[in-house]
Amino acid sequence: MSDADTRPLAVFDLDGTLADTAHRQHFLEGPRRDWAGFFAAAPADPPLPEGVRLAVSSAEECEVVYLTGRPERCRKDTVAWLARQGLPEGPLHMRRNDDRRPARRTKLETLRRLARGRAVRMLVDDDELVCDAAELAGFTVVRARWAIASPALKDAQEREGRT
Repeated sequence: MSDADTRPLAVFDLDGTLADTAHRQHFLEGPRRDWAGFFAAAPADPPLPEGVRLAVSSAEECEVVYLTGRPERCRKDTVAWLARQGLPEGPLHMRRNDDRRPARRTKLETLRRLARGRAVRMLVDDDELVCDAAELAGFTVVRARWAIASPALKDAQEREGRT
């Protein structure tokens, strides 16, 4: 077993944790949410310096893993965005395109699966419901409170299971 196979995992969310979604949250406001527009604008997300610094420093002792509510169809853009920001390489876990369960359920399911094989040192996420669920399950959580999410995004995360 290599050293990379035994290091603990540091698990990072993307939207609102590493990526600033403020410029695209308008796609989710109003009676009809424009999910195609919301995700199409993601490659232009500015990085959130606090989250990026934490991911880079975590890579010194941990393997960095990315866990997002973005659908699988966004993988190519997401991998390119991570590379452009100079973030550590690591596995990217995304939501199935047809999965509309709340993020607190999908992410906790993935965290538990990851924890079966390796120690999870921490989860870094901005979604309070995800953080609460992870803490209740015994995971160490860092609450990413360095970006402001719109009420429309919070509602979408919980009720529509889209991000």
